[in-house]
Amino acid sequence: MADSDKTHTTVLEVAEPATEALPVPEDKPRKLSSKIDRPDAAFRWIARGGGTIVVTVMSLVGLFLAYQGFTALQVAGPSFLTEQAWDPNSGKFGIAAVLAGTFFIALTAIAFALPLALGTALYISEYAPAKIKNGLVTIVDLMAAVPSVVYGLWGVFFLSPNIIPVSQWLSTYLNWIPFFRVNGFDTNDPLASPTVFAASTFIAGIVVALMVAPITSSIMREVFTQAPIGEREGALALGASRWGMIRNVVLPFGRGGIIGGTMLGLGRALGETIAVFLIISPVFVIQPNILEKGANSISALIALRYNEASVFEISALMAAGLALFLITLVVNFVASTIIVRSRSGSQSD
Repeated sequence: MADSDKTHTTVLEVAEPATEALPVPEDKPRKLSSKIDRPDAAFRWIARGGGTIVVTVMSLVGLFLAYQGFTALQVAGPSFLTEQAWDPNSGKFGIAAVLAGTFFIALTAIAFALPLALGTALYISEYAPAKIKNGLVTIVDLMAAVPSVVYGLWGVFFLSPNIIPVSQWLSTYLNWIPFFRVNGFDTNDPLASPTVFAASTFIAGIVVALMVAPITSSIMREVFTQAPIGEREGALALGASRWGMIRNVVLPFGRGGIIGGTMLGLGRALGETIAVFLIISPVFVIQPNILEKGANSISALIALRYNEASVFEISALMAAGLALFLITLVVNFVASTIIVRSRSGSQSD
């Protein structure tokens, strides 16, 4: 009996396994490595190089304008932004009038271009038959390539004489709106000269609207065509009409594209030169009455005065160009940001 107990104890001692401390895994993320082939690497360097070149060129343009305009800015001081007159040779000059005129022309252009571009984009993307859709896209895109001098000549010789009766009607029946008032025009005098309506902000704005509408329409069209097909079909399956689907799916989805495209058009309208230069009659006072003769813009001022400018006046013109450069840069940057951030999920109802 004692032997059996001893044997059992021995077996238990042998069967008991030896335990060792297990290593604790380190709490570190794994290192992931990816291999980029040569075409992808080449494309990456080309894209980076192109972006770097664009930023460098834009920076150099800004630095050049700032350097050339420093003398005039030093002489004018803060009054450069508040003075309406433009006589650099006498020391009295500023961009208040031309800056206001630039915005008046641009905003008038956007007021006409926005509904025109929106309607064109919706028709092409939602209503146009497939047979003519590509042709319409090509025509609209080609309109953006027409030189501005062509639009300007069309505005001078065709639009201006034919739009004056419209300006008279607006001034006669809507003169209670401050922008439509015309000083020196008596609505009760049938012999009043219509020349007071020529070369106005209104006419220049319409011409610029036709110039910015194609690019604005193209951006809107591209955004509208990206509206999710599932949301489109779901709205139609629930009984919505085509306009109901557009109103509840396409337009909310493209809200960012509408805003961004409009602001990009505004950026181009702010810098339009030749067409405005051909149409307007330059004045150096703030002219809020868009139907009245006389308007101005920074770009038209530079085109008008550069050839006969003295050395100091060239510096003043460069300073004005710097102000326009910064304004356009800000507008385009904001527009690009809005376009990039526009997506369907947060926009659709």
